[in-house]
Amino acid sequence: MTQYMLSVHSVEGEVRDPMTEEEMRQSHKQLAVLEQQMHSAGAWVFSGRLHEPDTATVVRVSAGEVLTTDGPFAESKEHLGGFYVIQADDLDAALAWASKVTAAIRTPIEVRAFAAFADRPQAFEQFGD
Repeated sequence: MTQYMLSVHSVEGEVRDPMTEEEMRQSHKQLAVLEQQMHSAGAWVFSGRLHEPDTATVVRVSAGEVLTTDGPFAESKEHLGGFYVIQADDLDAALAWASKVTAAIRTPIEVRAFAAFADRPQAFEQFGD
């Protein structure tokens, strides 16, 4: 089985109708049911929701020194808002899960497979460890 990342993207200033309180409650209920379905099907591996992009800190090395800066890595209006890591037989199965997530939250979902070595518990073996 291949592992896929379903990335939930939020867009700053996106023109769309915001969810009402009732729609938000329904969305949360749909997500709870969907996540239970993922667990039951053996698809769910891990998931997480992220705080807003302005809470990010970027760590990088420049001229041999470690520097930290506030804010997201990329100056962009699109940001990663959360994610699911799932197992699926193929891309079509992963897209089916992503379709259910996007229907529940009305936000774009990017689906991408992990590199072949990432599905092994010892993912760093390729580096000679």
